[in-house]
Amino acid sequence: MTGHGAAPDGEQRVVRFRRGPAGTRTLAGRPPVDDLSRYERGDEPDDYRHRMLVNAAAFLFVLGLVGAGFWLAETLADWRRNQDCALAGHRNCVPVDVSGGRY
Repeated sequence: MTGHGAAPDGEQRVVRFRRGPAGTRTLAGRPPVDDLSRYERGDEPDDYRHRMLVNAAAFLFVLGLVGAGFWLAETLADWRRNQDCALAGHRNCVPVDVSGGRY
């Protein structure tokens, strides 16, 4: 049995790839990459303040999503732990806080 890339006689074989000239076109006659000039910036000045405000808002939004994800994961873990305890027949599965009572 020959390994991947090995010739039948046990010798290694090398496949050489030839690179064409800089203006090479694909089989369909088009250049390999479309014209990227449509993505260039115009002559208008950069609104740095607006961009930084949008970045700050996006950062706060992502931070809120991460916080909500951690809260949800912790809540689901507590529910699962309490349900497992109750289904196992144990008592006092949910701790009761009595330190804030009136007595």
